[in-house]
Amino acid sequence: MSIQLTPTARVILGMLKLGARTGYEIKQVIEVSTRFFWGASYGQIYPELKRLSQAGLVSASDAPRGGVKRTEYELTPEGERALEEWLAADDFGTFELRDELLLRFFFADLLDEADARAVVRRIRERSEWIVERFREIEPDARDGIREGRLYPHLTLQYGLALMEWTAEWASKTERQLENGGTQ
Repeated sequence: MSIQLTPTARVILGMLKLGARTGYEIKQVIEVSTRFFWGASYGQIYPELKRLSQAGLVSASDAPRGGVKRTEYELTPEGERALEEWLAADDFGTFELRDELLLRFFFADLLDEADARAVVRRIRERSEWIVERFREIEPDARDGIREGRLYPHLTLQYGLALMEWTAEWASKTERQLENGGTQ
């Protein structure tokens, strides 16, 4: 049975390949890794795990722990193939930057000047905060290299560079707005 992989399905297959076994574990790994550029909620993960199981891309087994119902998942050979095909696909994939503060800034002409400047200030502050968080998780990502996982660290480096650039852009934009919009 061949199914179209949703973005959530792709994240799930990848996380299973990296060693996550339950929906909960998948979500926990996402929260400290891909959520900064590709998130997934429990409301997406569990229905998708069921769909992937029905399609034969993952197998499910009961694995209760301490009287709590728990299901563990594992990639099937067909799931491995689907993941490998997606990873090696020769296309640009989807680019989508979802940033509510940037959306607010786009519409900032509808605000008074002080509120518009406050939006860009929040963009700068949030970017600086994210840089701090990325620096906190960087040692673990660097340790992953020794375990044969180079690409999460390189992806983190991309995120750091992007957030540092965004913070710098916001600082320059704040100064520009303080000078009446001129550079």
